[in-house]
Amino acid sequence: MDRQPISRAGYDKILAEIKRLESVEMPKIAEKVAEARAEGDLSENAEYHGARETQGMLQAKINQLKTKLAGCVIVEKSDMPKGVVSYGSRVTVKDIDLDETETYEFVGPGEEDYDGDVMKILTNSPIAQALMGKKVGEKVEVTLPRGSMELEIVEIADD
Repeated sequence: MDRQPISRAGYDKILAEIKRLESVEMPKIAEKVAEARAEGDLSENAEYHGARETQGMLQAKINQLKTKLAGCVIVEKSDMPKGVVSYGSRVTVKDIDLDETETYEFVGPGEEDYDGDVMKILTNSPIAQALMGKKVGEKVEVTLPRGSMELEIVEIADD
């Protein structure tokens, strides 16, 4: 698996979330488990089983975030090539069939945002993968779960 690019800010955001979950949320749940355990018979103790389940789900989320960070490499957008689509590029594309334009910024994990004028999408998304390395004027066919579409690159802004 290729390592996914991420900004220092995105990396720090995910790391801070891991630390918060481990140092704030986990102790709270451990306390609830201990309180429920102190109530006696565990076989019929719904509070105990609920707290243990919550603890397991929280640990799974922590593990997922750690795995996400392990698959990333911190990259400075300023170090990326100019004039071609790459991590950090803001790309305006035209959907050939619908004759509509859309602007995407290609980001790493924890930085995605699908609302607003510029959708921030992951570099490993189908659209980003199809556009990577391409230049203004090039056309690409993008295969998506809902079908395929043909896009033409109208503009690349390398901030």
